[in-house]
Amino acid sequence: MTAVSHEDGMADSNLDASAKAPQSNGATSTNGTTTELEPGDSDDDEADDADPKANEAGGDGEAKKKKKRKPRKKKKAGAGSTANGTPGGGAKAQSAPPRIPVAQLFPDNSYPIREEVDYQGSNAYRTTSEEKRHLDRMNSDFLAEYRQAAEVHREVRKYARSVIKPGMTLTEIAELIEDGTRHLTGHMGLEEGDNILGGVAFPTGLSLNHCAAHYTPNAGNKVVLKREDVMKVDFGVHVNGRIVDSAFTVAFDPQYDNLLAAVKDATDTGIRAAGIDARMGEIGGAIQEAMESYEVTIEGTTYPVKAIRNLNGHTITQYSIHGGSAGKSVPIVKGGSNEKMEEGETYAIETFGSTGKGLVRDDMETSHYARMPDAPKVALRVASAKKLLQSIDKNFGSLPFCRRYLDRLGHDKYLLGLNNLVQSGIVQDYPPLCDVKGSFTAQYEHTILLRPNVKEIISRGDDY
Repeated sequence: MTAVSHEDGMADSNLDASAKAPQSNGATSTNGTTTELEPGDSDDDEADDADPKANEAGGDGEAKKKKKRKPRKKKKAGAGSTANGTPGGGAKAQSAPPRIPVAQLFPDNSYPIREEVDYQGSNAYRTTSEEKRHLDRMNSDFLAEYRQAAEVHREVRKYARSVIKPGMTLTEIAELIEDGTRHLTGHMGLEEGDNILGGVAFPTGLSLNHCAAHYTPNAGNKVVLKREDVMKVDFGVHVNGRIVDSAFTVAFDPQYDNLLAAVKDATDTGIRAAGIDARMGEIGGAIQEAMESYEVTIEGTTYPVKAIRNLNGHTITQYSIHGGSAGKSVPIVKGGSNEKMEEGETYAIETFGSTGKGLVRDDMETSHYARMPDAPKVALRVASAKKLLQSIDKNFGSLPFCRRYLDRLGHDKYLLGLNNLVQSGIVQDYPPLCDVKGSFTAQYEHTILLRPNVKEIISRGDDY
């Protein structure tokens, strides 16, 4: 889910896109790319077997034929390993549509580790520091919960990417993602408090074309996905409030390929630049330089790909998608603050590219809402607002929700009460964020953990 910057105080739009990117904060050591023998393969280059037929036909003086040695087989890149070093294979046993809780596929609670990156430079000592390793081991429960949520995200999106096609309604797409998430976490969210234990972390964003973020269908929405659409799919999974926030873009027409490639490259650049002691402004500069080196031709017109300057990545804390009042933002353009990333923090590194102005504004009907954790105590005089607030606290807490989730819980005629909560400052509304009409936007996002001894891209998968 996206963090927004107000235009006031943002860097001038005429930024120097040729600014030098900061040195990467790590050298990738992705699990799943090591060479491994299959059962029955030989690891001895000199192991040659005599062909039995040659023995029968040749006699003592004939040279024996040598059996051709099988080539070594490699594990598929990105297949990952579990925390105890065994291959991760939960997705292979998953049903379609996904309905088997991942806890059943990994009964020892040891989930795949998809990508870890060693720190470099002044933080290189962390990789071998026994003190930092000890601190990391103390976070075993935290990591298990995060990796479980990440495995749910990978398996749900794998299915979603395989079935999303033109002609589907946005409501169908949102529900198939959310139903998969609920089944795989084992939390259907219909019993009071169940969604706070695990499940959907925030409404599924399905933003089309010039709309960049925060759009999910409300009840009665009839919008149908078309072949010429560019759709951002942004959804979150949580286990005990450990939120995995990851997003990708779907486009069926190859003329949009460069737009998607630009944003994917920018997100990967931001991930490489991120790390303990990395400065936010330098990360933003690296992201912008990568993204704005691309252009895309649509219907015969060539457009530069612009970073959307008032959208940002963000910190994530337990049950808080934007890190609460002390949360930090990760800009995607040059000129941000000199604030540093710190050990133990969790970040959503997300980038947005556009063929339009590179600036979004509130537009269209609101669907996303969230309880404000530091909301003022206000005497509510609307009866429906009081009842609705009690339900929000019991079922969502500080996690974002949408109108469809209230419908699912059996609420009706709640708009007056919901609007009263927004006007009272108790609930925050998050309208869709859009660039100019006629433009196209794309998004890619991953969640990263700045562990004491290594950086982990927790949501990394075979797809992106």
